[in-house]
Amino acid sequence: MVVTFYGAVREVTGSMHLVTAGGQRILLDCGLFQGRRREAAEKNRVLPFDPALIGAVVLSHAHADHSGRLPLLMRGGYAGPVFCTPPTKSACDYLLPDAASIQQSDADYLNYKTLRAALLHAGRHVPGGLPPPEAAAVKRMLKRNGHELDVERIRALLAELRLEAVEPLFTLADAENALAAFAPHPYREPFAVGGGVRCTFFEAGHILGSAIAVISARENGALRRIGFTGDLGRFGKPVYNDPELVFPEEERDLDLLILESTYGDRLHESVPDLKGRLAQVAAETFARGGTLLIPAFAFGRTQVLLYVLHELFEEGRLPRVPVYVDSPLAVRLTRVFGAHLEACDAEARNDFIARGKNPFRFESLRLVESVAESMALNREDRPQIVIAASGMCEAGRILHHLRFKIHDPKHTILIVGFMAKNTLGRRIEERGREYERAGRRGPEPVVRFLNKDYPLRARVVKLDGFSGHADREEIRRFLREANLRIRRIALVHGEEEQTLALERTLRADGYAVAVPRQGETLKV
Repeated sequence: MVVTFYGAVREVTGSMHLVTAGGQRILLDCGLFQGRRREAAEKNRVLPFDPALIGAVVLSHAHADHSGRLPLLMRGGYAGPVFCTPPTKSACDYLLPDAASIQQSDADYLNYKTLRAALLHAGRHVPGGLPPPEAAAVKRMLKRNGHELDVERIRALLAELRLEAVEPLFTLADAENALAAFAPHPYREPFAVGGGVRCTFFEAGHILGSAIAVISARENGALRRIGFTGDLGRFGKPVYNDPELVFPEEERDLDLLILESTYGDRLHESVPDLKGRLAQVAAETFARGGTLLIPAFAFGRTQVLLYVLHELFEEGRLPRVPVYVDSPLAVRLTRVFGAHLEACDAEARNDFIARGKNPFRFESLRLVESVAESMALNREDRPQIVIAASGMCEAGRILHHLRFKIHDPKHTILIVGFMAKNTLGRRIEERGREYERAGRRGPEPVVRFLNKDYPLRARVVKLDGFSGHADREEIRRFLREANLRIRRIALVHGEEEQTLALERTLRADGYAVAVPRQGETLKV
């Protein structure tokens, strides 16, 4: 049995590892790299192997940095199954088509901005030898019905002016082809992967349906077994079950555990403090007359936020300001929770569902689906809470809310999850923190997105407690309290500093630990 590490190696995004066992090549995850647009696009478009050689995919959970390149894998010739849990399949039914649509929309918008800038640039002439038009005329030329981009005309003019057009990474058809290959299996029920290889899913506690995969194969008369945590969740977090600690006897012996290390040298705020801190940040923002703007993953983080806000409203700890979820995807994905209540923790089921209440719906909640509604909400300037995708501020409607709010100090941008290196979310987090440490004196930081520079005057607050990832001590708790017998650990899914720090900690705890590099192979 051999494992080759291709993604999320000394970095966080792009989870992908290739297991060769029993004559089979099995891919663990097939995720998107996220970060600098050009660098991420180059990484994402080229797979480091021939997809036609892969026999099966085992998918740990639905987040894009774990599932987002499956459409590319299918387009490259992959013809096997994608094994996952039922909630992960239900979530990907929405997530992958939405990812295709977002990529297409973002490509269209960037093409519009490129063409608009070219047409307005001094000395540039439009086709036919006409002089450069005024900005309003360009907008009328390139849009229909006031706000809808005229994509066909934009592409035609880009070609005529010999300007490079941005292409989406994959299409809706590619996403639908990938979904047709999904083969869901419940937790704790072993299934055949092929070539004598078997797999069992166990609760990972990260998001609904997230799984620890245990893969076993017999080669040359010896049984070998690998565990893959995917993203390991927290203990005691609202909505989700804790990570599995009690494994069946026949699954306990792991020759290798592939373990995430996102927060390998950090500690989160305690789970019980979450509500109080959220209420405090919200109250301070509302006192300034501002909006609490929360970038959040449509699947997982958004639902936990709604659950906690629902509790705060019921307890009278927050004024009943409007709460907007500006993400058609998040609205649809919340239905996945309703369809898989068995995967929610007992507290969520008992606190709300047993009383006949939906944990994720309350009186002041407003669900925003249409573009027109979202555009109107951009301009709202009052105490309110806006939750919008994407979680790392790399795409989606959050960019347009930031465009209208980031320059005003009465608003708050609340960071509730991990922001990978080179993402807009990380730049906002780091520059906002530095500005606060300087007492908000001196020139304000500037961040660039949507082809424009914006002053970062809004307040930036981070609440680590909402993270879906185990911190250092929760990782150690999992290793200490799970009844697994682990011969060796390979650390992945963490920036190098965090991963190497966790390596030192776990070695001191007595574990044999490896930190693989991109493309490195470990023999089991």
